[in-house]
Amino acid sequence: MSFDLQDIPLDSAASAAIAAQGLEYRLLDPGNRAALAAWIQADVRGFHRARPRKSDATHQLQVLTDRRVLGVYDPKAADRETPVATVSGWPAGLTVPGGRSVDAWAVSSVTVSPTHRRRGIARALMAGSVADARAAGAALAMLTATEATIYGRFGYAPAAQAATITIDRPRVRWIGPAAPGRLELVEPAELRNDAAALVRRAVARTPGEIDRWPGLLDRVLGLIDLERDFARATRVVRYDDEDGQPQGFVTYRITRELDEPGILDFDFLVAATDDAERALWRFLVEQDFVTAVRGRLRSIDEPVAWLLEDPRAITVSDVVDHLWVRVLDPVAALSARVYGATGTLTLEIADPDGPADGTFELEVAGNGRGELRRVDDTPSAPMATPTRAAPSTRRSRPSQGIRLGVQELGAIYLGGVRPSVLARAGRLAEVAPGSIALADRMFASERTPHLSIWF
Repeated sequence: MSFDLQDIPLDSAASAAIAAQGLEYRLLDPGNRAALAAWIQADVRGFHRARPRKSDATHQLQVLTDRRVLGVYDPKAADRETPVATVSGWPAGLTVPGGRSVDAWAVSSVTVSPTHRRRGIARALMAGSVADARAAGAALAMLTATEATIYGRFGYAPAAQAATITIDRPRVRWIGPAAPGRLELVEPAELRNDAAALVRRAVARTPGEIDRWPGLLDRVLGLIDLERDFARATRVVRYDDEDGQPQGFVTYRITRELDEPGILDFDFLVAATDDAERALWRFLVEQDFVTAVRGRLRSIDEPVAWLLEDPRAITVSDVVDHLWVRVLDPVAALSARVYGATGTLTLEIADPDGPADGTFELEVAGNGRGELRRVDDTPSAPMATPTRAAPSTRRSRPSQGIRLGVQELGAIYLGGVRPSVLARAGRLAEVAPGSIALADRMFASERTPHLSIWF
């Protein structure tokens, strides 16, 4: 998706809903630094963060120039230049099973001031984001959520989990294979030129990962303000293969009291190969004078448990519904991924808000590639109770099919949730015996979906 984000027209329905509250919905000019600076203040306030340092604000201004930034303004407020609600969005590729990338729309910075809650502002912002995504030609919208009860009402569903992994360093004994390459401690600035290419290759390996933006790499490498404690504490180790080619890196910090062993924290591990992944894990867990190694936003299916003699040295905590997906164009979204089994399956999708509503036929060939075709344009009724849905009056369909809502479609899309689990919860129904078992096999992913960043 290559176009000017400013050319997308402001959604008229969202504007009308916000105007009905005596407020104004605005698209910010990326060249208006004063307006963007005020927007940033509202954004950090909405997430209960401290006012940004000058270096952070300058960095955020640079990031926002590549995004579609919108705010809601109250003409009666004491400060009319600072929005009372914020949202931003931008096109980004999402890796799907099979290693391909699908055009998606990232939604971020959704905040509403406590002084303006319960007025339908968030609903209008989310509807406007869907309109922006559809105008941009995105197959789906996606976000990371601070609260799990907000976005389901807008058609989003958790599609990839993340967890905190803590390893008791004194209990570590490595039993995995030795990597054939070598590790190099490098200065963060030295890695910056190679980092983007490495990240692109690593992202393509895992469903649920999304395109990284340049400002993110500057932040995790500690290059925004070199004098800050975070930057000064950040260390980087790179893994090079047998031919001397960089294949991965990890950024980490060790915090400790005087004369006491420390705790190693890492939150950005990039591995373009399995050798790189194993080598970087070994580097982390074999650190001396460290009591624990802790990684946040890690996969719930990390290989490290099989690389240590004592898997009970590993504690998995804070398992969260990290990546949320809202399918907008089922044909584009489902035709992009690779499937785990061949077959033909009808999908009767209920989408109360419209974009994904209809009956579709998914056909998967021997190479795992799927093709989705719409077979009925008749809108379906909302699926309040799928297992009790009335018999379908649509055209005759293949013997195998499932009936589900757009939320359930988003949940199974990357393979992180089995259709059978949703069926047990009464969230999905089969239209013929054996359909759910077939859906489980087809939607399975060879790699557990995972997103390792916030956005």
